[in-house]
Amino acid sequence: MRIARVVGQVVSTAKPDSISGRIILLVRDIDPGDPADSEDDGGRPYAAVDLTGAGRGEVVLVVKGTAARAAADEAPLDAAAIGIVDSLVVEGKVTYEK
Repeated sequence: MRIARVVGQVVSTAKPDSISGRIILLVRDIDPGDPADSEDDGGRPYAAVDLTGAGRGEVVLVVKGTAARAAADEAPLDAAAIGIVDSLVVEGKVTYEK
């Protein structure tokens, strides 16, 4: 599982029926210890099917590979946003709050 920030949205009119009607987010992994500092860290954004209703700027939990397919009822995808993060606590310190 990864922690990522939503940085955009992918518009696709042609996609498999199994993900038709679902939004595809553009997300970038962040450092849970310092999420604000990693907002523009240059990490490569990637596409993840949204299973949560997340919006731009929100921090999400992302699964990849087999876990992503299982979360999306075996739809053919590589990454899925499966949760919206309310807060992060690292070594007893709150590093992010929604």
